[in-house]
Amino acid sequence: MSAPLYRRLIAEGLGTAMLLATVIGSGIMGARLANGTVGLALLANAIATGAMLVVLILIFGPLSGAHFNPIVSLAEAFRRNLQWKELGPFVIVQVAGAIAGVWTAHLMFDLSVFELSNTFRTGPSQWFSEAVASFGLLLTVFGCMANAPKATPYAMGLYITAAYWFTASTSFANPAVTIARAFSDTFAGIAPQNVAAFVAAQIAGTIAAIMLRRWLWPLSRREISSR
Repeated sequence: MSAPLYRRLIAEGLGTAMLLATVIGSGIMGARLANGTVGLALLANAIATGAMLVVLILIFGPLSGAHFNPIVSLAEAFRRNLQWKELGPFVIVQVAGAIAGVWTAHLMFDLSVFELSNTFRTGPSQWFSEAVASFGLLLTVFGCMANAPKATPYAMGLYITAAYWFTASTSFANPAVTIARAFSDTFAGIAPQNVAAFVAAQIAGTIAAIMLRRWLWPLSRREISSR
């Protein structure tokens, strides 16, 4: 029996907040300790984020599914693992939690809580990268759930760590993360005017993954019976 909606929403909000505190906090720490070596800062940022994602999925997965990402919630709604009427609340708490996580990181590093990023991330290559990153992230979810559910936390963490490096955009692959990072003028930030294009690309990658998933991993009996 699934947990009550309010408990699942708290888990999603808290988990997303902890994820963003890690993304922003490790970016700040990495940049401070790297002495201008951007690659080293990115490595620290990627490892910390991937590691924390594994931990958070292990903690909150049995409770809420540990989406921490609107496109994952959207995909789970298509798979009938999340009711469509619950999708909106999930997305709202994910975005709110993500912003709270950014503010938490700012407080930990003695920065201004409220700020906007001046880091421009735009252009066709970065937009395409976000579509690819989101596509790959959803295939990781679908493939693991079809073949090796217990491996999902580790596969997700490893995928995000790798995607930091093989995509030109450093793999945001998450609308809530993208929106929240606009509120941090630090290493991991993104200028607010660049957010919409990133989110659109993420949704495009999600739709492509959902379409391909039905061919690669046919619907389960549960999904078929629920239709």
